[in-house]
Amino acid sequence: MVLMNYIQLQAGVPTRMHFSDDYVIERTILERESGKEKIVTSLVFWCDELNGEPAARTFSILSQKLRAHFEPYRKGKKYADYDFIVTGMGSGWYSDWNVQPILRPKTE
Repeated sequence: MVLMNYIQLQAGVPTRMHFSDDYVIERTILERESGKEKIVTSLVFWCDELNGEPAARTFSILSQKLRAHFEPYRKGKKYADYDFIVTGMGSGWYSDWNVQPILRPKTE
């Protein structure tokens, strides 16, 4: 059994996540086409709930297109007030995502 601490989306499968924190990190990756190293910026969320279950995992975003869905929620960590259902579609240059924010009930 392989234990993973990161969330990998499955194409066409909705994944519901709640985030409690975020950070930005630079990573060195290999470019697919050339096999050469390049530095990319990744937005990483700390996920404390995954598909309705407690979790301690990260959701790392390299795609600027996907990151744009979350940027409005980063200021003041507004994302903590929401669950996000993310469904990946396509692959490679044709990748796209459906991101559905769902306001969480207020707890007192």
